[in-house]
Amino acid sequence: MSRLAFACSAMLLVALACTAYPVLSRGMNAGRLLAAQDEPAQLTEAGLDDRFDRATAEREIDAALAANDPELAESFIALADERGVALDPERAAKVGAASASSTSAANVAVSFGRGLVTGETDSVAAFAGTALGDLFVFADLRDAARQGILMARGEPADRIVLGLSLAGIAITAGTYVSLGATAPVRLGLSVMKAAGKSGRIGAGLLRAVRLERTENVIRAAGDVGRVQRRAGPRAAIEGLKLAEQPKDLGRLAQLAALKGGKTRAVLKLLGRGAIALTTGVFELASWVVWAILHLLGFCVAVKRTTERITLSVLRRRKVKRERRLARARAGGYRRGKHFAGFLGRSVTTSRRAAVAPAADR
Repeated sequence: MSRLAFACSAMLLVALACTAYPVLSRGMNAGRLLAAQDEPAQLTEAGLDDRFDRATAEREIDAALAANDPELAESFIALADERGVALDPERAAKVGAASASSTSAANVAVSFGRGLVTGETDSVAAFAGTALGDLFVFADLRDAARQGILMARGEPADRIVLGLSLAGIAITAGTYVSLGATAPVRLGLSVMKAAGKSGRIGAGLLRAVRLERTENVIRAAGDVGRVQRRAGPRAAIEGLKLAEQPKDLGRLAQLAALKGGKTRAVLKLLGRGAIALTTGVFELASWVVWAILHLLGFCVAVKRTTERITLSVLRRRKVKRERRLARARAGGYRRGKHFAGFLGRSVTTSRRAAVAPAADR
């Protein structure tokens, strides 16, 4: 029975040791995520530790170049430099050539004019044109008039763009009065309007931010403006698509302040996981509990196995000691018997010698 119990303890110990790495590593990662659920910087670092390496960076850079998006490729190169990931020099040279081509004087002028006229923000130059048009009010007036005409005709109109255009007109007046103090809010409204035109504002954010309440729009636009200033307009638009509630925009602003131009690469790689927990809290907590239970079970198995080994060793030593004592007793008895026999013979001989002279007399 003791051998069976020892075998069971040993098998349990081996099984726990074999499953220790996946269970404990998942539990530790879950604990880190739970501790960092309100800290975008820590969430980002935890996500990048698991997902970012040289192969991933090179794959994303090639995809960005194929999509004619050198800005995103540069963002991944900057992120690789920050994390000490060495990239192929030829690939970096391709990114530099593509970036130089996209920032040529002709391309910049065309993008600026397109942004000024149509309100598109597919590049920094295009956003500069859009922001200039909004700053001089005529772009907001154009968009508001366009959506108002659609509504008057009974055709589907974009109420998001209409509301943002009207808010932009009011904020622009405040920007002139405050001598530029509300410029980040003005830029944020331009980004939000561009995202609204392309359908890149998340449905959850639209439900959370009620456009009829100006203070909510101003607060959200201020966060978006800070993202745009630190990470660029395209990062701000992509962040708007990921945000589901107003506080996500604040977290996005914190991330942009930390990562700067690397924000686009982080958002592309991690998605919403860069600013909020994407895994359920209950699931993460269950992994932490399983890791703790696994560790306790391993400690108990080690303790029990050690006890059984110790008891087995002590039992064997006791048996050996008893055998040695038994041999020693058996050997002493034989020596005593031989000694008693020898002593008996000696006494008999002495008596015979003493009796013999008496008989002669």
